[in-house]
Amino acid sequence: MAFSPLLLLAVAAAAAAAVSFASAGADDLVAEMQSLRSRSPSGVIHLTDTSVTRFLAAPVPRPYSVLVFFDAASLHSKTDLHLPQLRREFALLSASFLAHNPASADLFFADIEFSESPHSFTQFGVNSLPHVRLVRPEHSRLAGSEQMDQSHFSRLADSMAEFVESRTGLEVGPIVRPPLISRNQIILLVILFLVSIPFAIKRIMEGGTILHDPRLWMSGALFVYFFSVSGGMHGIIRHTPMFLTDRSDPNKLVFFYQGSGMQLGAEGFAVGFLYTLVGLMIAIVTHLLVRVESLQTQRFAMLAVMVVGWWAVRKVIYLDNWKTGYSIHTFWPSSWK
Repeated sequence: MAFSPLLLLAVAAAAAAAVSFASAGADDLVAEMQSLRSRSPSGVIHLTDTSVTRFLAAPVPRPYSVLVFFDAASLHSKTDLHLPQLRREFALLSASFLAHNPASADLFFADIEFSESPHSFTQFGVNSLPHVRLVRPEHSRLAGSEQMDQSHFSRLADSMAEFVESRTGLEVGPIVRPPLISRNQIILLVILFLVSIPFAIKRIMEGGTILHDPRLWMSGALFVYFFSVSGGMHGIIRHTPMFLTDRSDPNKLVFFYQGSGMQLGAEGFAVGFLYTLVGLMIAIVTHLLVRVESLQTQRFAMLAVMVVGWWAVRKVIYLDNWKTGYSIHTFWPSSWK
C-alpha cells in the first residue's frame, strides 16, 4: 500500500503539533505550580479536589514530582498524632528546599485538608494520619504513589529531607530554621541589659539580690537532687509517659509497670520522693535537731525519723523487688558462722 508524500507530510505535521501542544500544556502546569508556590510563605501549595485532578491526574509522565502532606484540622487536638508540629516541619522542609533551589521546577510541596478534599483522600487511599506521599512523574494512579514511612517523622524535617533526597535524587540542603529571637528582640534585650548593669552592681554590692538568699540555693539543691534520683532526665530523653492505660480496662490507669524493660514517669517520681524524704530527714537531724535544747523533743523526733525512714527504705526495696525481682540478701562475716 503506497502513501502519498502529502499524506506523510500531513501526519508528521499533526504529530509534531500534538507533541508541541503537550509540551505547551506541561509548561503551563509548571508555570501555574510555580505561581501558586510563590504565593505561599513556605512554598507549600494548598491543594483541593479540583487542583489535585488538574496537577496530579495530568497525563504521565509529568514534568515534576509533588510531595503531599495530608492534614485534618479536626484531629489537631489529638496530641499523640502531632499533626500541627509535623505540618510546621513540613513547611520548614519546603522553605529550605526553596531557599537552596529557588528556580527548581522538579519538586513541589503541597498539602491537602480532609474536610475540604475528602475525595482526594479516597483517591490516595489515605485512612490514617500522619501521612505523606511522593507523587513521581511516572505515577499514573495516585494510590500507587510512594508513602513516606513513619520512621521518617522521627527527626521531623531532617528525616523528611533524607526521604526526599533518597527518592528523588534532589538535594534539599540544610534545614533553615527561624531564630528563636528576632533581631529587634535581641537589640532590645541588649539595651535592657546595658541599662540594668549599674543597678545590678549596686544590688550585688549591698547583698540584696535573690542570689544572696540561702533559701533559693536550698530549694535548688533539693530540686536537683529530686530530679536526679527520680529519673527526670531519663524521662525527658526517652519521652517516657507518666502513666499508661490498662489494656483490660480502658478506664483504669497504670502508674507502676512491672518489668525492668520500662519505667513510667509516675513510679520514678514516687521513688524519687522517698529518696528525697529520707535525705531531708537526715538534714533536719544533723542541722536542726541538734539545736533543740529539749532532750525529750530530740528523742521523740529521732524516733519519728527512724520510723519514717524505715518505712521509706522498706517501700523502695519492695518496689525494686516487685519490678525487677531483685531482693536484698544478708551477708555475715565468715568468723560469725
